[in-house]
Amino acid sequence: MAQTKEITMEDLLAEASVGAMSVGDVIEGTVIAAEKHEVWLDLGPRGTGMVVGREIEYSQDIKPGDVISASVMDPEDENGYAILSLKKVAKEKGWESLEVRFNAGEVFAVTAFDANKGGLLIEVDGIRGFLPVSQLSAENYPRVSGADKDEILHRLNSLTGKTLNVRVLDVNRRDNKLILSEKAAKREDTEGKVAKMKVGDAVTGVATGVVDFGIFVNVDGVEGLVHISEIAWDRVDNPSSYVKVGDKVQAKIISIDRDKLSLSMKQLMPDPWVKDAAKYKVGDEVEGKITRITPFGAFVQVTSSIEALVHISELSDSHVEDPSTLVKMGETKKFRIITIDAAAHKLSLSLKSPRAKKVDA
Repeated sequence: MAQTKEITMEDLLAEASVGAMSVGDVIEGTVIAAEKHEVWLDLGPRGTGMVVGREIEYSQDIKPGDVISASVMDPEDENGYAILSLKKVAKEKGWESLEVRFNAGEVFAVTAFDANKGGLLIEVDGIRGFLPVSQLSAENYPRVSGADKDEILHRLNSLTGKTLNVRVLDVNRRDNKLILSEKAAKREDTEGKVAKMKVGDAVTGVATGVVDFGIFVNVDGVEGLVHISEIAWDRVDNPSSYVKVGDKVQAKIISIDRDKLSLSMKQLMPDPWVKDAAKYKVGDEVEGKITRITPFGAFVQVTSSIEALVHISELSDSHVEDPSTLVKMGETKKFRIITIDAAAHKLSLSLKSPRAKKVDA
C-alpha cells in the first residue's frame, strides 16, 4: 500500500484553491506505485488516489513517476482516498484516436479476438469493434457453397489471432459503434493492380471458393469469378468436379468491373465445337441422333461437341404440327446442313428435300 504523507495547512489551502473533486472529473496524477491489481496516484493538493481491479484494464504498462489522467469514481472513500478509473479515460482517448484514424484514412494492424457468423470481433485502443464478412479481402472472404453457416464460422474462426490490416469504415462514439474494413485498407493497392490488367490477359490465381454458380479466384489480391458457363466447353453441372479450394487456376480476363474480374477457363483451351464444325460446310450431309424434341423442332447430336437444331419448318416439305410425328428420341437420321455460325456455336439442319436449281433456257 502507498505511504500517506502528513497533511499540512499549506496542503489544505492549496486543495481549497483547486476545488473539490466530483464524480466523473478527469484529473492528473503522478504514479506512486503500480502493481498488478492496484495503482496509486499522488494527486498533489487533492491527496492520494487509488485505481483497482478492472479499472486498470487498458493501462498495464504504466510505471512509477508517470503522469497520467484518471476519472473520478468516488472523491473520497472511508480511508480518505479518491477512487479512480483509468478505463474510462482510456476509452475516451480510444474514441478520439479512432476518429483521427477515420478522418485520415489510416491503415493499421489489428487482431481479431473472436468471430461470429457475421464477421470478426476486434478491439482497438480499448474500443470493441466489428469487421463484417462483407468487408474481408479477397484472400480471407469465406466463399462457401450453399452458404453453409457452420463452415463460414469455421473459416472465420481460423482468422482469429491473425494480423489484419484495416481501415475504419464507420465510427460513432454516441452509438458505441466501430466498423472496420480489410477490403477498404487494400482498395488503393487493389485498384493499382487492376489498372495494370486488361481484358484478354491470361492470369494465374488460386481458387478461394467453389460454389454452385462458379469458382472464385484470387488473382494477386484481386477477386475474380469464373462463372459456371466459362469453366469448360462441355456442359458443367458441378464446378467442384473441376477445381478444389487452394488449386491454381489459369484463366483469361473477359471483363473488368472496378475491382473485380470476370474470368474464363475455357477460353484458354481449344474450342472443340469450332474444331468439329471446321470439318463441315453448308450443304453437307451428316448423320445425327435425336436428343431432344420440342414444340419448335428437334435437337440432334452430330458430334460429341455439336448439338444442332432441326427447326419444325425444316422437318418436312409439308406443314408439320407436331415434330414427334416425324422424329423419335434416340433415332438416328441423315440431315443436311443449312447454316453454320461458329461464333454463336449454332449449326442448323434440315430433313427437307434440297431445292433443284433453276436452269436458264
